Amino acid sequence: MKVADTTNAQEAAMLRKHGKYADTGAMQAREALKIVVVGGSLAGLMTGISLARQGHHVTLLERADRIRPSGASLLVREDDLRAILGPEQARAAVRMAGPVDARAHGEVPATWQGLYEGLCQVAEGLPTMNLHHNTRAVEVGQEGDRAWARADDGETYTGDLLVGADGYRSLVRGSVAPDRPDAEFAGYVLWLGVATESDLDYTGPWPGGLDIRDSGDNLLLGYPLASPEGSTEPGERRLGWGWYDNSRNHVLRETGAVRGNVTHHTLRGHDVDQHVLADLVREAGLRWPHPWRAAIEDCLSRTDFLGTPINEYVPDRLRNGRMVILGDAAHVPTPMTGRGFATSLDDAAALARHMADATAATLPDTLASYESERLAPAQELVLSGQMFSRSFGRP
Repeated sequence: MKVADTTNAQEAAMLRKHGKYADTGAMQAREALKIVVVGGSLAGLMTGISLARQGHHVTLLERADRIRPSGASLLVREDDLRAILGPEQARAAVRMAGPVDARAHGEVPATWQGLYEGLCQVAEGLPTMNLHHNTRAVEVGQEGDRAWARADDGETYTGDLLVGADGYRSLVRGSVAPDRPDAEFAGYVLWLGVATESDLDYTGPWPGGLDIRDSGDNLLLGYPLASPEGSTEPGERRLGWGWYDNSRNHVLRETGAVRGNVTHHTLRGHDVDQHVLADLVREAGLRWPHPWRAAIEDCLSRTDFLGTPINEYVPDRLRNGRMVILGDAAHVPTPMTGRGFATSLDDAAALARHMADATAATLPDTLASYESERLAPAQELVLSGQMFSRSFGRP
């Protein structure tokens, strides 16, 4: 078994000597901790960046490729990112995610893919952070004063702390909360897509902001987006949409996306049967007005969309020894709360704040303090959305 040491003490000392850490603080007086982050989506990147900026040496393991197309969107505030990224890096990350105007104070719709790219670029510029894409953690554990993650290529990454930011199907959660390792399927799917204005057979008024449509037993959220380059000029804009659907759970089960009460994967357009596609097109024409109908029909025609089974997980605990979970690994709410990304950002900022004065010896107490702060908000987040899920979801 190969073992990867996740720090270089001489390099760390040199970086501190020459002031290369973004935030030195207590790092000047002691060695940086070695931290392994399992999961490199938004929560994992934000956490890794915030810890690396303190001078901790962070190794991040992400199972997916560096290029990650996604139809998902979210609301982003540059002000919220500044606490963990700093002003320049927050501006750089958000520039990749959304429009170039009116972003400093207000929330703006942004693409998941754009924000992910921006965060990756920030992370790759930090001297104490190493990103490993296409690296799937298959086993995690801890012993004494060390925690570790073994990857699918046989390499083992060790550190003082292991952070699970590996999403709703978290591997690390199984070690932190072995009695409740799985999030539960909430009984509906969210179809997601992004369409480009120039591809649409539509010349009418352009939406000015978030649009919520209720057809009686289905819901649609639509939002205008800038181009990938940040342009909001007519012809270059995009439309994002999310269609909440509780009538096609059989598709999720037939494809193996949901087994029993546990979600195993998201559906991509090419996974969906042609008959189901045709039915979605027909139903979009009956349920939704333009321009959302045009955007949905465009994405369906290109099979460029996702079907995400919605899950929920109310945590009982967030840490165990030298392991801690955050983001969707710790709390899985319905997207209807609108707070999933913001709460993950709060998790990252809180962990970094508690870790500012941590040592290897005090780390268990540090994680206990973090859990004391973040457990109740995590539980409240999920519970706040369960009323919707229980009224909307189906077996």
